[in-house]
Amino acid sequence: MNPSAPSFSPALGRVLATVSVGFVVTQLDVTIVNIALPKIGADLQANVAGLQWVVDAYTLAFAVLMLSAGALGDRFGARRMYGAGIVLFALASLACGLALDAPMLIAARALQGIGAAAMLPNSLALLNQSFGHEPKLRARAVGLWTASGAISIAAGPVLGGLLIAAFGWRSIFLVNLPICAAGWLATVRWIPRAPAAQSAQSAQSAQSAQSAQSAQSAQSASAASPAARGTAATTSRSIDLGGQALAIVALTAFVAAVIEWRPLGLTHPVVAGGFVLALLAGGAFLLVEARVARPMLPLSLFGTRTFSAAVLFGICVNLTYYGMVFVLSLYLQRARGYTPLQAGLAFLPLTGGFLISNVASGWVVGRFGARVPMIVGAITAGLGYGLLHFVTADTPLIGLLLPFLLIPSGMGLAVPAMTTAVLASTEAKRAGTASAVLNTARQAGGAVGVAAFGALAGGATAAQIVPGMQLATAISVALLVLGGVLACLVHPQPHAATGTGRRASATGE
Repeated sequence: MNPSAPSFSPALGRVLATVSVGFVVTQLDVTIVNIALPKIGADLQANVAGLQWVVDAYTLAFAVLMLSAGALGDRFGARRMYGAGIVLFALASLACGLALDAPMLIAARALQGIGAAAMLPNSLALLNQSFGHEPKLRARAVGLWTASGAISIAAGPVLGGLLIAAFGWRSIFLVNLPICAAGWLATVRWIPRAPAAQSAQSAQSAQSAQSAQSAQSAQSASAASPAARGTAATTSRSIDLGGQALAIVALTAFVAAVIEWRPLGLTHPVVAGGFVLALLAGGAFLLVEARVARPMLPLSLFGTRTFSAAVLFGICVNLTYYGMVFVLSLYLQRARGYTPLQAGLAFLPLTGGFLISNVASGWVVGRFGARVPMIVGAITAGLGYGLLHFVTADTPLIGLLLPFLLIPSGMGLAVPAMTTAVLASTEAKRAGTASAVLNTARQAGGAVGVAAFGALAGGATAAQIVPGMQLATAISVALLVLGGVLACLVHPQPHAATGTGRRASATGE
């Protein structure tokens, strides 16, 4: 350990712990819910489409509101928005735990997503308000913040299995209440109020700090910290209400049409109308974003080949992973007859593998650039999905071990490199917006993955689930082959842009 390295004061340590609470609960609810889906379906009489909405209501709200939530934090204060997000998340979690039927649970999950969107972009902005005076200390704080999310994702399935076994599925939502209560009290007591000028300066310095950190982030951090980077880019920016509304309509209509495609059929008015509405709203969104002075989604970013390729790569990765985790939860409990605890333990290699592969990713990116780990990661994860293609209800559990290790190993290697490529493809002053766009696209891809793969593998028996899972794995392999091709378009050595981020950090203080 370097004896000259700066150390945390007790006050700064309390700030770090407080802002990490938001990251922990939002990431925990990504994985913990999947384990509970079969129990929820049985208790609330929800079919597979209903269970898809339980997952996607959260993901959709989370994805489409993050950019605007960052702008609201700039306008009304990150501390206020973060505290409001915690309160809303807690109330929504209580509503989830008390839900009497599937529609009530889905609505409460959407409210959870709104609370998560309010917390994520503002938690790291608060961290920068407190640590912005010391870049090295800030880098350490961001690293610990990202680690808290990685740990919560890895712990989600096991914790969910334990809670369901002891207290039932409702406990996976109610466990958020004491965590949120502690986070809110800590926010009130330990997060100082920042003057407007200080908040703006902190948001500007956040961009460069987050750019430097992203290459070493864990997979969960790559999913969340880019959202926080968006706060930096939205300083003094008005909210694009037209673009925000159209984005919500387009993505929700598309996901709804995909989810209802199987039970209703393609010609049903709800399905056909959903696809038409999504197409019209999506086209209108692009027109609005091309014309407004301060768009939610700056289309000029896609003029860079590396940026466009990396964003599409991220959509492929999230679509396959979120969709397959949903299907595997059904497979383990409905096709193999596992209890929630047994299913959670079976997921350990899948979730724990991210922690190991992300450690290697930072070294590989530093040595070979972004292109190589993205290509190798796509091939490795694709091989894991390919092995899952041959899994049946009778496959021994040991047969799942290798694919459950290959998938996170590939993703953990590729995702930090992908984030680095995005940041390196843009000017330092636009890195926050670029990474926030990446994160929003990835979350949207995850929502589509749950909708599409759930439609393929929906059912209550192994005869229904396994063939659909095998088709989903084949699609996953094809998408990751596409991801590998896209990775070939990424600039191999992003050192110049990384350096730009460091220079911005040095001068921005």
